[in-house]
Amino acid sequence: MMTTKIFVPCDTTALAMGADEVTARIEAEARVRGVEIELVRNGSRGLFWLEPLVEVETEDGRVSYGPVEEDDVASLFDAGLLEGKSEHPLSQGLTEDIPYLKRQQRLTFARAGITDPLSIDDYRAHDGFKGLENALKLGPQTIVDEVKASGLRGRGGAAFPTGIKWQTVLDTHADQKYIVCNADEGDSGTFADRLVMECDPYMLIEGMAIAGLAVGATQGYIYLRSEYPLAQRILDTAIARAEAAGYLGENILGSRRRFDLEVRLGAGAYICGEETSLLESLEGKRGLVRFKPPLPAIEGLFGQPTVVNNVLSLAAVPFILSHGGQAYADYGMGRSRGTLALQLAGNVKRGGLIELAFGTTLRELIEEFGGGTFSGRPLRAVQVGGPLCAYLPESQWDTPLDYEAFAAVGAGLGHGGVVMFDDTVDMGEQARFSMEFCTVESCGKCTPCRIGSTRGVEVIDRIRAGENREANLALLGELCETMVDGSLCAMGGMTPFPVQSVMKHFPEDL
Repeated sequence: MMTTKIFVPCDTTALAMGADEVTARIEAEARVRGVEIELVRNGSRGLFWLEPLVEVETEDGRVSYGPVEEDDVASLFDAGLLEGKSEHPLSQGLTEDIPYLKRQQRLTFARAGITDPLSIDDYRAHDGFKGLENALKLGPQTIVDEVKASGLRGRGGAAFPTGIKWQTVLDTHADQKYIVCNADEGDSGTFADRLVMECDPYMLIEGMAIAGLAVGATQGYIYLRSEYPLAQRILDTAIARAEAAGYLGENILGSRRRFDLEVRLGAGAYICGEETSLLESLEGKRGLVRFKPPLPAIEGLFGQPTVVNNVLSLAAVPFILSHGGQAYADYGMGRSRGTLALQLAGNVKRGGLIELAFGTTLRELIEEFGGGTFSGRPLRAVQVGGPLCAYLPESQWDTPLDYEAFAAVGAGLGHGGVVMFDDTVDMGEQARFSMEFCTVESCGKCTPCRIGSTRGVEVIDRIRAGENREANLALLGELCETMVDGSLCAMGGMTPFPVQSVMKHFPEDL
């Protein structure tokens, strides 16, 4: 009897949409019908509006059905699920031909949804660990040069060139150096880091090991937000398996090179997404921002030279070392090279992950991929880059997704989160939320952030109540400038951006 391979995702989103229940029903239905199936829990493709997305392996490729609910399973079997037939209303045809997926340029997420996240054999069969194998043949400076040639910049929001950060750590002499992965993904509408860790954890492990070889670091830490328990379980298991297979530990692939890795949990503080606050937390202290200089690259974790990179930055490294820096730099525009993981959320019809080369416009993203608003009402505002970035009106939606192009219009790409709002949104309330968010999440170390955000909420309340409106608008403008110029880190320094964008583009709501 022929065995049919069926794939059901195991990431947090799919589980929240009932993937475990769908899996159990598929197995039960196969038993009742006496058919042989092999059920694989793969990662998610990131097409969240279709989750749970059930895929069936056929001679022509994988055929998908979604969004599948428990009660759909029997009718799917009746309609020829095991043969990949397309008679069922939930049939999406060949997965690779779904337009949402087909139009992407997937470098970092090339394996997401294809492999079993915890299978090293699966990972190796799809170019896994080739970058690490290549790196072991190269000297540290050559690895750093390859990352520089790729044009890779920090994907956490600051967009600092990754190769230059690595060069600083390489050039700083110390007996102990560290690689720290910032996996404290706290921006609204973001989930790309989680997808890397839950759907392709060996890619992150490989990227961190390569970083260790590049700068002479022997110890790595993944600082993971505590709200990601599934990612923690998957990473812990993947690290243990990578060690057993010789990809981590004291003798990587027989090279006598060492790199150890472990996961450390954060404690639910947004400020610990800032690299120096993260290091304080990792050392067991309260998450307070440090003064710079010294830079973490020179005096970081426990006072030693430390590379602090975002998940997506480190996850891009295996491709660069496997295919060469130029192959990565061939994607993108201007100084923004490679691809950007964009995450569509909020009031959107087709939410999910989209990986594209820099240069696509925001309008193409929200209309062609997002399909407009979930409510069907006109789109009014889009916030790109998290709670500390600007709200963009329609006049700015034709801006290319590029660090410099967004900075030119007073906006930011941040971590790539894109949150959509229809015409029922109260932008005055959104401006207030930005200030209120800062009052809750500020570490309290500097006055402009700690006090400025509290006063900001009060001033916005007075404006919205019509109290001495013109004078309070002028006061709010001055307060925003003080926070931008005087704050110790981006928490206070960027909180005014969404407020200023509302004052400029949506003044009627204030």
